[in-house]
Amino acid sequence: MLQNFSIFKTIFNDAPQPWQLGFQDSAAPGFTGIVELHNTIFFYLVVISVGVFWVLGSIIYYYNSKKSPIVHKYLTHGTLIELIWTITPALILIAIAFPSFRLLYLLDEVISPTITIKVVGHQWYWSYEYSDYVNESGESIEFDSYMLPESDLELGQFRLLDVDNKVIVPVDTHIRLIVTGADVIHSWAVPCLGIKIDAVPGRLNQTSILAERHGLFYGQCSEICGVWHGFMPICVEAVSVQDYLAWIDAA
Repeated sequence: MLQNFSIFKTIFNDAPQPWQLGFQDSAAPGFTGIVELHNTIFFYLVVISVGVFWVLGSIIYYYNSKKSPIVHKYLTHGTLIELIWTITPALILIAIAFPSFRLLYLLDEVISPTITIKVVGHQWYWSYEYSDYVNESGESIEFDSYMLPESDLELGQFRLLDVDNKVIVPVDTHIRLIVTGADVIHSWAVPCLGIKIDAVPGRLNQTSILAERHGLFYGQCSEICGVWHGFMPICVEAVSVQDYLAWIDAA
């Protein structure tokens, strides 16, 4: 019963905020893995930094010329310490490399996609094609997606982020994206879904989406592509399977 009150509902950060320092909230398992790997590596960096600064501070304190002007003259080599500062970084790099490669291959894997969406970057808008479905004319579902001008924005919509036609996807469904460019290099990026994939003319790149929850997820072109590069946003809406099928029927 308490869940019916808005104070007990989770509010997700699915859009960029002014002066934002952290990540947006994850809506896909891939991005959850990216955040966890980032936190793990950041912990290693903190430990390494503390150790390095401690060693530097100790050397400055104990081996300065005022304390002992001749002590450094007898420090010619040290086999043990050389082994330590060679083996320790190697072990740290291995500890970072294994989870990194595991996540890299998992993100690159497209597992039995149920739906395929083709994405084409243009100067300066996106076009989408749902090639698994055809309408009454026997054509696949296609549409262009442009940024909404400020004069058309409604209450609650985001300037420079909302579009006239959203990408509609069902939740908990493996979706394959095939991405290319029509003119210059673009990049289709949606942080909440952990996706950033280049749209290169003459080349097809693929990645996968698995939205774990309902919501609107915003992104932008992340490759400088011309004067209006900052005005080709992306908006992905994750809905239930029933709502998705209803949208397909109406398309």
